[in-house]
Amino acid sequence: MNDRIGELLPKNIRIRLASASPRRRELLSAMGIPFTVSPCDVDEQIGEGTHPADAVILLSARKAQAAAACFGTEDVILASDTLVEIDGVPLGKPKDEADALSMLLRLSGREHRVHTGLSVAWHGECRTVRDTTRVFMRPFTEEEARAYIATGEPAGKAGAYAIQGLGGALVDRIEGAYDTVVGLPCAAVERLLLAVLGLSDR
Repeated sequence: MNDRIGELLPKNIRIRLASASPRRRELLSAMGIPFTVSPCDVDEQIGEGTHPADAVILLSARKAQAAAACFGTEDVILASDTLVEIDGVPLGKPKDEADALSMLLRLSGREHRVHTGLSVAWHGECRTVRDTTRVFMRPFTEEEARAYIATGEPAGKAGAYAIQGLGGALVDRIEGAYDTVVGLPCAAVERLLLAVLGLSDR
């Protein structure tokens, strides 16, 4: 990944991040890309039986297109969606503490996958990619899970944990990109932005 990606982007291009996630803001800022936070409400329901790996593509594209409808097609819209998958079942954001506990205990001592879909919309075109990382959780007790939930961190996190926070202590190892688990695959962001803007050969 080019840590000077921000310098390659035309100065007249405005980028909008269609997400209120502070984690995604931090990752995009670290890439040196100037942007405006511009989330737009969308329906995040997906069809029954849709595989999580396909769902993140559909949802990220839906977010990008919704933001383009809200803010116009002249600005580059960047949207992302992340789901945790185990046994082919998607784990989104927990509804409450009981749901968070159920998710965490299901993940304990097992491998799961984190899929992040990334979409860029500009001038009526929307391109989407997906990145997947395998995450291996260490075995942990219900007491540990409850103590983690009591910190409040699992709320609003796919799979009820944040690998970049206290939840990282529950993870044994990963295979793939760390930032995909956080919620924004930076290498994919660079490739997609440069491709959409016609700068891939630079």
